[in-house]
Amino acid sequence: MTTQTAPVESIRLLPSTDLPNYTYVPGTETPHPYRDPRGHSYQRKHPAPKPLTPGTWAENRSYLLALDYFNHGYYWESHEEWERLWRSSGADSPVGRFLKGLVKLSAAGVKVRELSIHGVRRHAASAGEVFADVAAEVGDEHFCGLQFTKLQFASDRAAQLTYKEKWTPGTPSRVFPFVILPEPLPLS
Repeated sequence: MTTQTAPVESIRLLPSTDLPNYTYVPGTETPHPYRDPRGHSYQRKHPAPKPLTPGTWAENRSYLLALDYFNHGYYWESHEEWERLWRSSGADSPVGRFLKGLVKLSAAGVKVRELSIHGVRRHAASAGEVFADVAAEVGDEHFCGLQFTKLQFASDRAAQLTYKEKWTPGTPSRVFPFVILPEPLPLS
């Protein structure tokens, strides 16, 4: 995993997949993606994704799409994608618990947008704890292309930062000073 501060606008794991024209934030004027006819995913079919496995992460479109969403400031969308993947991969498996950590880290990004610093800190700290637990369970530093140490550092940093309060609703932009990119980057 790369935790970098360089712009990631050109780094896409699934460049052939369009990003939504806005990011959803609960409690703002942005239309709900699924329920509102103006939503970016209204009436779009969302079949269950293929389960994620440590050996096939580089071919898992849902996983890579969620990483793209996260790295480009679509925190609600990455949360939803990782949660769908979590359900199809088995919540009580190491992969499921790993995905739970990513869901929590995405939720921290949503909480930044909702101006809930308590929520940011709670979700980010919880993500770091989940990553530490899964790392101990699997006994390896790398999992699904990401490094546990870097994920824990990113989670801890997200929990400790001060965030600007001005944000244009619906405009995707990163709120964290890091991205999470797998190593090696999959060929798309």
